[in-house]
Amino acid sequence: MSITTHQRVAGIAEVVIEHPPVNALDVAGWFALADAVLQAGRVPDNRVVIVRAEGRGFCAGVDIKEIQAKGDEALIGANRGCFAAFAAMYDCEVPVIAAVHGFCLGGGVGIAGNSDIVVASEDATFGLPEVDRGALGAATHLSRLVPQHRMRSMVYTAQPATAAELHHYGSVLRVVPREDLRNTAYEVAEMIASKSPTIIRRAKESLNGIDPVDVKGSYRLEQGFTYELHVAGVADEQRAAFVEKRDADTTK
Repeated sequence: MSITTHQRVAGIAEVVIEHPPVNALDVAGWFALADAVLQAGRVPDNRVVIVRAEGRGFCAGVDIKEIQAKGDEALIGANRGCFAAFAAMYDCEVPVIAAVHGFCLGGGVGIAGNSDIVVASEDATFGLPEVDRGALGAATHLSRLVPQHRMRSMVYTAQPATAAELHHYGSVLRVVPREDLRNTAYEVAEMIASKSPTIIRRAKESLNGIDPVDVKGSYRLEQGFTYELHVAGVADEQRAAFVEKRDADTTK
């Protein structure tokens, strides 16, 4: 199973992504992640949810091979699945802490950007390779992690940023050695879990209420352009080149 939930400490749920080799989630995986986070938040005794991953990196985004194999069905499914998963981080009734290690790409940025708190390992990098994959999306969430012009440069160049850079911006709370990442996430979670559960839940709801950006509407607009590129045929070449490990035709 790609997504599992653990209750290591009372009041703190841990949702773990494990989908080798690079935690690129298929359609079912994105919906499973959404369900796991929302369900963990609904447990009355839970006060915090930690989202972390096993393996080489946090998340490499969507499973492009599934989209190439199944076409429209998988693309629409991936769009809806990512929308559900990112929304789950935002709508979860309790704060969500993303514990990020290694690569955090595409959908991984959507998870981290819509979480309440991000802690990261020293080797963590955050990026949107979407332009190189024939897609658009999660700039909405990257904008919550880096300043506007930095976000634009990252989208256009598909080059990632380090955890240290995001810590400088204040969007990553702590940067630690990889072996300390899980314990660090729990340290932060335990501080939150020591508070009144009723107040923490209302705090999450109130902070969402004053958010200056409608993250759901903003992301949905981005997804519309992804489908436009797919219909235009431009995305097929970019995805095929990625799967076939060759340079893509960038004349269109």
